Amino acid sequence: MSKIYLSIGSNKGNRYSQIKEALKLIREDLGEITSISKIYETKSLGFESENFLNLCIAIKSKLSPDKLLFSINNIEEKIGRKRDSKIMKSREMDIDIIFYSNKTVNQKELIIPHPKLQLRNFVLVPLSEIASDFVHPILLKSVKELLECSNDNDIPIKTSLSIM
Repeated sequence: MSKIYLSIGSNKGNRYSQIKEALKLIREDLGEITSISKIYETKSLGFESENFLNLCIAIKSKLSPDKLLFSINNIEEKIGRKRDSKIMKSREMDIDIIFYSNKTVNQKELIIPHPKLQLRNFVLVPLSEIASDFVHPILLKSVKELLECSNDNDIPIKTSLSIM
């Protein structure tokens, strides 16, 4: 079993319901959810749209990185995401693999750790709730340290929404 950290976001449609549905499908298709951060509201990055709801989770899974990505893409599609271009736009569901244990993967369709996680407070803030001491296997800094030295000026706002 590998410990995997995922970032989950939604900014189109019923964001909260879609996040709950994603968590249900993750439990069914990927593995056991072991930690869930609070839900944060954040501005979209790189395009104008409704705000995102974002959170991070930790899971234990037997899936290989490639199979994990395939299953994540299926979950996103079940919730309504259409992958029709590389253009950043609103989406019902966005699930990113942030860390896969201490593994590194560098393929055309999959890079782990996520190559921009250290630049994004909408990932670092919720991730620090559940994995502040986890050390990035390439940058060799903990999530807490990455957040402390982040240059991202957008501060995610903790919501009162609860998954439990």
